[in-house]
Amino acid sequence: MIWRKQIAKIKRRQYVHETYWGKPVPSFGSIDSQLLIVGLAPAAHGANRTGRMFTGDESGKWLYRSLYTYGFSTRKESFHASDEMRLIDTRITAMVHCAPPENKPNAEERAQCQTFLIDELKMMKNLKLILCLGNMAWSAIFISLRKMNLFLGSVPKFGHGNMIEAPSYYILGSYHPSQQNTFTKRLTIEMFNEVFEKARLQLNK
Repeated sequence: MIWRKQIAKIKRRQYVHETYWGKPVPSFGSIDSQLLIVGLAPAAHGANRTGRMFTGDESGKWLYRSLYTYGFSTRKESFHASDEMRLIDTRITAMVHCAPPENKPNAEERAQCQTFLIDELKMMKNLKLILCLGNMAWSAIFISLRKMNLFLGSVPKFGHGNMIEAPSYYILGSYHPSQQNTFTKRLTIEMFNEVFEKARLQLNK
């Protein structure tokens, strides 16, 4: 919490004239959506700056481009919280809502935000599919479902494109579109699009 506030004051040189959000970043999209996308945490100079999930960094460029391609958003780019971007039957959240040092939330931060994730799942009455961006988001969702008595047993193995049918939802995994994954080609745009195609096909059933 202290760190995200410090970053909002120090800023990155290219954003020195901008006012950073510097607070917990709220989920983006309707609570009545059928699709929930779960990321890791707001980036220090991305969502922590703009105030919108996955907005203002390279990961967001990948995400919104694929969302637009498969009819989940009205635009292929998200610039800031007050632009005209709208999600279609989709909500974006994160397992942690405050930007952590080095984009790595610690165990305490994850535990503190677990309650908020559970509350969000309970409020989404039309939810059919949860897309988890990365192994940590995948684990957070299954732990949440277990606490809600909607899933029993250990967390299933994460894998890109893996889909698990839980009692109430389908859980779909994808590598996170971080620069670490995209620059090394561990995740390509074709691989990322395949996940959204799978999500679209599942929701259309």
